[in-house]
Amino acid sequence: MSTSQAGILADLPDLSRYLEFNLLPDSDPAPVLRDLAARNPGAEMVIGIGSGLVSALKGSVPGMRAFPAMSGPGVEVPSTQADVWCWIRGTDRGEITHLGRSVTAQLSPAFERSRLVDGFKFDVSREIGRDLSGYEDGTENPSGDDAVEAAITQGAGAGIDGSSFVGVQKWVHDLDHFQSLSGDDRDNIFGRHMSDNEEFDEAPESAHVKRTAQESFDPEAFVVRRSMPWSDETGEGLVFVSFGKSLDAFEAQLRRMTGQEDGIIDGLFRFTRPVSGSYFWCPPVTDGQLDLTALGL
Repeated sequence: MSTSQAGILADLPDLSRYLEFNLLPDSDPAPVLRDLAARNPGAEMVIGIGSGLVSALKGSVPGMRAFPAMSGPGVEVPSTQADVWCWIRGTDRGEITHLGRSVTAQLSPAFERSRLVDGFKFDVSREIGRDLSGYEDGTENPSGDDAVEAAITQGAGAGIDGSSFVGVQKWVHDLDHFQSLSGDDRDNIFGRHMSDNEEFDEAPESAHVKRTAQESFDPEAFVVRRSMPWSDETGEGLVFVSFGKSLDAFEAQLRRMTGQEDGIIDGLFRFTRPVSGSYFWCPPVTDGQLDLTALGL
């Protein structure tokens, strides 16, 4: 029986490392991926495969596609589609570093690393993590059976059941600008009061909670968010990670955020911008290893 990769629905870790890889020219990915598949990811790692790699292997993953670049009035959402994604999860930075090195070495015969971002949970005392803005992130996440329904593909057949699709973006915040705003203005960006995390009806239509209210889409656009802040010498922001049973729910939310429906831009763009964007298919686990039969492996 196939199951989802354990890290998808597990609680947020204290620390993360996000790795992206691209296929080297004239390289054969098949033997490297077979070797990677033998590694049981457990809860410490989630592996994703990009659309270009699915095509290169002549695989069949219904609904898989490349991340779409989008634009709206004054905003740009770039596509930087990669071939392999690895989300390493844990509590010890040294162990995360060594696991990342191991995966990179394992992929190196056919892939080169294109991105590395270290994430962390802000305010580890809370069950739900906070963005560096100070606001909770993932408040409306489904849980239990609802999370499984939102994030895990079911009823699609062997090799696909138990898999998940994920959208991954790196967002860069302008915290100097954000902190220069009044408390009311900040609340209006999110549509929640920072003081109690409660939504308020009088929030503007551009408020993030109104742009992305999952039940307001047709069909409803529920996803399981597993985003975490990042900070280094270049700046700070959020690694946005959204798991779904397909890519449709995330993409519907992003289209509304960029004003594709009604020209209203999500208030988040007042202080933050995405600089990357990729979609990945996260294969199921069968008999303790990644099931890559949908890729012909």
